[in-house]
Amino acid sequence: MTPPGHPHSKSLRVERLPHIWCQGCGLGIVLHAYADALEETGVDLDKVATISGIGCAGRASGYVNTDAFHTTHGRALPFATGVGMSRPDIKPVVISGDGDLFSIGGNHLIHAARRNIDVLVICSNNFNYGMTGAQFGPTTPSETKTPTSPYGNIENPFNLAALVAAAGATMVSRWTVMHPIQLKNSIKRGLTKKGFSFIEVITPCTTGYGRLNRLSPLDMMRMLREKGKIRKVPPTEAVCDPAREIVLGDFVDVEKPTYNEVFETLTHRAGVAS
Repeated sequence: MTPPGHPHSKSLRVERLPHIWCQGCGLGIVLHAYADALEETGVDLDKVATISGIGCAGRASGYVNTDAFHTTHGRALPFATGVGMSRPDIKPVVISGDGDLFSIGGNHLIHAARRNIDVLVICSNNFNYGMTGAQFGPTTPSETKTPTSPYGNIENPFNLAALVAAAGATMVSRWTVMHPIQLKNSIKRGLTKKGFSFIEVITPCTTGYGRLNRLSPLDMMRMLREKGKIRKVPPTEAVCDPAREIVLGDFVDVEKPTYNEVFETLTHRAGVAS
């Protein structure tokens, strides 16, 4: 049972805690950073909708004390687009995983960024399909062993920061769960920024990725601390290779009209013309 006086009793549904994530998983840290950001920005929780797809990270929407939607696999962004278009007073926040957002949901993601939908996307990247058996996915590092790549992954992984920046995102950041303060501060900026904001969070999958690659939870957290380097570089140079270096930081922060703003301007002109 969750003890009374929980520090996040305002932003979380504490009656649903403790969470169901595996020991050593970083998703609890991601949820904590999000809860901190919600409270420190002072946003009206009735004006935030937390939306997720399918996967381990998708469970986050059920713990947050905002309107919450656990949608179908890969469809969190179309749902968030609908929420934002129909209720522009509500800030959609998508919390989901690398597989959900960049595999089955990849097409939706690049077009949401291209349109500059007013949404904050927090992508938990654990380098595999953690919930369904730790198969390799679009972010799995080369040569990594998984049940579907027993001799090592031969595919090239996406650089999520570079991909989203190229698609048109107005804010792009990357942190790890070993950098919770920086992560929280990025989430705070994303909650108040207009446009498509994207935060990649590198987080360990201990039960799947770690176990199959002979990495303990402590090994994985040490790796994030040692390989994570904060650098001021363009997103195309933001390497994300746990065997070599994981470049962290805020890579993009620009302003441009959101999809809602352009839509409202055009419809207003059409109304005046008629």
